[in-house]
Amino acid sequence: MAAEPKSTTLRLGSAAPNFQAETTIGPIDFHEWIGDAWAILFSHPEDYTPVCTTELAALAKHAPEFTKRGVKLIGLSANTVETHGGWINDIDEIAGCALTFPIIGDKDRKIAFDYDMLDYQDMRNVDSRGMALTIRSVFIIDPKKTIRLIQSYPASTGRSTTELLRVVDSLQASDKHRVATPVNWNVGDHVIIHPSVSNEEAKTLFPDHHAVKPYLRYAPLSKERFSFTKQAQPG
Repeated sequence: MAAEPKSTTLRLGSAAPNFQAETTIGPIDFHEWIGDAWAILFSHPEDYTPVCTTELAALAKHAPEFTKRGVKLIGLSANTVETHGGWINDIDEIAGCALTFPIIGDKDRKIAFDYDMLDYQDMRNVDSRGMALTIRSVFIIDPKKTIRLIQSYPASTGRSTTELLRVVDSLQASDKHRVATPVNWNVGDHVIIHPSVSNEEAKTLFPDHHAVKPYLRYAPLSKERFSFTKQAQPG
C-alpha cells in the first residue's frame, strides 16, 4: 500500500472543515446542514459489510436519543449515494426501524482525505482497485463548528453507540455547568467540579458538593437538573 499522503491535521478545538457533498437526502453544504445543532460525522469502511451494518442499525435505533440532545448524525463512506440507498433497505430490516439520517457518498475520497479518515494500516481494507477505504472515524462537532471529540477505530472493531451518547452528555454537561465527568460517568451520577471553580464559588454553584481531596470535589447533577439542549431537526 502506498505511503500515507499528507493532509491537514485536525485536533480537538480545530474548526471542522466545511464541504459540499451528495448525500442520501440530496446535496448539502455541511456547515449549513449543521446549523445551530451539534453534529456527529462518522465514517464506515464500506456498504453491505457486516460490522458496518450492525453499527448503522444501532445508530438508526438510537437516533431519537441523539435528536433529543440536539445532535444531528451524518455518515460517510467511499461508496456512491446509490449504493447507500440500496444498503439502507437492509439496515432498516435489521434495525426494525427506518434509518433517517443522511449518508455521504464520497467516492473520490476528498472529504475522507480532508478529515484523515482513510486506512493506511490494514491492507485488507481496500476496494477492488486496491484503494484505501475509510476507517471508523468519529467527529463530534459543536454548534460553533468546533471539533470536540475525535475517535478512530480500525475496520475490524465496531463502535459503541452508548459511548457516543455518553460523550455527548459529558460535553454538554461540562459546557453548561462548569464540571468535568469522572471515569464511567453517566447522566445522574456525581460530576467533578472543574478546577477553575473556586471553593467559594462551589458553595453557591454546588451547595451539596463534597471534597475527597482539595483538587477532587464531587457534586450531584441529577437527571432533573440535567437538561438537554434543544432538539435537532432531522435532515
